[in-house]
This record gives sequence, structure tokens and C-alpha cells, in this order.
Amino acid sequence: MTALDFFSWPGMNQAFLVSLFASLAMAAGVVLYGARRPVGKRLTWGEAMLGSAYIFFMLFLTYGIMPHQFITHADADLGWTKDKIIFGPGDILKPESQGGWLPLTLQYEAVRDTVVVLLHAVFFVVHIGIAIWWQKRGDVKQTALPTSAYGRPLVKKA
Repeated sequence: MTALDFFSWPGMNQAFLVSLFASLAMAAGVVLYGARRPVGKRLTWGEAMLGSAYIFFMLFLTYGIMPHQFITHADADLGWTKDKIIFGPGDILKPESQGGWLPLTLQYEAVRDTVVVLLHAVFFVVHIGIAIWWQKRGDVKQTALPTSAYGRPLVKKA
């Protein structure tokens, strides 16, 4: 009986996967902490320094380490370099220089770079969404004031 090593399969890179899951876990940690922290409670100096170091490491991991690990994985393990050309299924994307019909030469390096840009875009939206949620977590939705027969809001005298 042989053991299956899932991390030795093609397309699997431990460094990239660990950085991806750690980035997701750190973003979820911000949400979990913000959900239980009382709104309006002042930060101490130590809490502010710890929070800023946490956010810095999360951003460094997400925008520095994770894309680098994917680029390294795509170049070294998958072979997505500039000299590897995309022909597509049935050679439908075969370029004219190789005897095909397509006037463009598509390389796997462009796919690699597109994946990295998409990783940046998705995590950018996630981080901005978390920041907006954090700022609005204590807001109370205003209830509508009762209106008169003429449609004007009724206001109590002070």
C-alpha cells in the first residue's frame, strides 16, 4: 500500500498554499476580533502597536510573499516561462509564427502574471471591505420618522 502525498502533486506548492491560507486566516482574525471588541473602546499604546504590527505582517504576507511564491512555483514547477507558448485545445490558439491562424503569440508567462494580478485584486477588495466593515460596525441604522398627512416628518419639540 502506498501513501498519497498531496503536496507532491503537480500544481501544489507548500509555500504558496501556506501563505494563501495564512492570509485568509489573518483576514478572518481581524473580523473575529472586531466582532467581539466593544465599539468606542479606546486603544492603549500596546494594543495599537500590536494591531499595527499584525496588519503590517498581514499585508506583507498577502502582497509580498504570496505573489512571489506563486511566481516562483509557476516558473520552477509548472514551467510557465516566456518560451512556453499556449496552443490551446486542438491548437486553436496556435500563432501564425508556428503555422497557426492567430496573429498573437500567447505565452504562459502572461497567464502567470494574470493570476498574480487577480490575487492582488481579490485581496485588495477583501482588505478594503474589512476596513469599511470595521469603520461601520458600530453604526446604528436610523429609523424613519413618522410623517404627517402632508408627508412632512413629525418632530417633537425640544
